Amino acid sequence: MHMADALLSPAVGTAMWAVSAGSVALASRRLCRKRDDRLAPLMGVLGGFLFAAQMINFSIPGTGSSGHLTGGLLLAILLGPSAAFLTVASVLVIQAFLFADGGLLALGCNIFNLGIIPALLVYPLCYQRLIGQSPGRRRESVVTMVSAVIAMQLGALCVVLETAASGISVLPLDKFLFLMQPIHFAIGLVEGAVTLAVVSFLRKARPELLARSTPGVASGRIAFAALLVVSLLVAGALSRFASEKPDGLEWSVEQVTGDGSLPGHRSGLSALLGALQKRTAWLAEYRIAPAAIHAEAPAPAPAASQSAAATGKGSGLPGVIGTLLTVLLVAGATLLLRRGNRGSDTPGA
Repeated sequence: MHMADALLSPAVGTAMWAVSAGSVALASRRLCRKRDDRLAPLMGVLGGFLFAAQMINFSIPGTGSSGHLTGGLLLAILLGPSAAFLTVASVLVIQAFLFADGGLLALGCNIFNLGIIPALLVYPLCYQRLIGQSPGRRRESVVTMVSAVIAMQLGALCVVLETAASGISVLPLDKFLFLMQPIHFAIGLVEGAVTLAVVSFLRKARPELLARSTPGVASGRIAFAALLVVSLLVAGALSRFASEKPDGLEWSVEQVTGDGSLPGHRSGLSALLGALQKRTAWLAEYRIAPAAIHAEAPAPAPAASQSAAATGKGSGLPGVIGTLLTVLLVAGATLLLRRGNRGSDTPGA
């Protein structure tokens, strides 16, 4: 559901940048109030896991489409809303700048649709209110599935509304909406099932992670190392078996336009950000070698940046590099943020 710049006008793109940037600032302030020393490494390793998991597209039977885990709700359950949102936002920034997965003009929209909605809206307003203090298995299953579907439906709806508000695409609102909501309902069901499975597994294997209590040093290191190994295996090996079918957004655009492409002409801010992305995306299309995005010849712009799984070209080493970069950048940024806040709280600072 990563949007590309071809769907958006500069006005809508910059407005959503402002909304997402304000949310990042607010979540950062809330995060600094926490006194959990393992939060930085935990956010880093879960960010790496999310990056790796998003490389695996699963087919939606009978549709010719695929989807992938968005992870906002899962991370909110494990980390809390603010930390989860900042982790998802960090993953999306890395994907956009280094892998050209999602446009830079569209980055604010992607952070809102994939981060703010599940972590800052659906988790506190739906999941937390419905789950209760000691939920049974059935209640937890229902609440998790419902919350995941709601988050996915709201995200898909926002993609349609942001596209319609931009007014630069050839996607009729009613037809685009009619295609986006059902396909993302199916993807939401899978997201809910995966979220429930991961939470249930961690409750049995590593309950200290789920409870967000402070484990012993040895226990914490073992848990983080295990999560990192799993993430690297997913990115380096399992991603090779991902579905090559277009994701829900790409599939919806293909059904409307016939070929999935939109006019590729860009000017002004959109062109400037597009040129910047060409310079920063040295792992574009999840490849080590320079990819097609670096070519100078203009081409029709896809509605959504093709993920590694969607193109079937990215796997192995680029995924491992991306996972490790995500772990280091998320953990490092979180650690610097928390240390900076502590320094400012000291007398005379």
